Amino acid sequence: MKVFLGHLGKIVLMVKGGLRRPENGRVYWIEFMAQCNDIGIRSLPIVLIISLFLGMVLTIQTSYQLISPWIPKTVIAQIVRDSTILELSPTVICIVLAGVVGSKIASELGNMRVSEQIDALEIMGINTKTYLVLPKIIAAMIMVPALITISIAVSIWGGYIAGMFSQILTKEQFVQGLTMGFLPYNLFFAMMKAFVFALIISIIPSYYGYYVEGGALEIGRASTTSVVVSCILILCADYGLSVLLL
Repeated sequence: MKVFLGHLGKIVLMVKGGLRRPENGRVYWIEFMAQCNDIGIRSLPIVLIISLFLGMVLTIQTSYQLISPWIPKTVIAQIVRDSTILELSPTVICIVLAGVVGSKIASELGNMRVSEQIDALEIMGINTKTYLVLPKIIAAMIMVPALITISIAVSIWGGYIAGMFSQILTKEQFVQGLTMGFLPYNLFFAMMKAFVFALIISIIPSYYGYYVEGGALEIGRASTTSVVVSCILILCADYGLSVLLL
């Protein structure tokens, strides 16, 4: 418990230290756009591939289990829609991003700490928490919800493609099930999860990378630890948000 509180206190101080006015707005803007590119654009291909196959597999497996002739085919589209929005896209994609983005953030900051680049920036009067950590957090809060939105659309489209090619259900049945009983609140819930998971994906790896000590071996350990801790926190936050908001 003492170790947990120690880590939590250092995380709070790191984030608090980053919430300061930038010394040079243009330089910070360039860093922010670079982080948006790293977190969002470079992660887009893997998000598209995973989302497409999630939707396709979900459609086939749902149709395999709904073998009763009394259950209409439109239910398959409803299950694909709600499962994708509520759980699969936000949680699975963010766990993948924790590995892809989180390990990069931790290793990048860890390398800068070990090579004394962070110390050099501080000597020049630059607030390294604001310059190195804050752009990552803001970029993640913008790009992760955007990736989740794209993932939801691609997953549903993948389910539609799988349904058409395997002749599980017709186009009219899929569209009817897709629109039947839709709750806009589910999208709000998905975006809330995306924002919370974005904070975890950006803050935890930044913490482990920023405070790493040692050499190359410790950088690898910090990167691995940040991914593991981020995944565990994402699953815990997933359960907590489900209890509070559903």
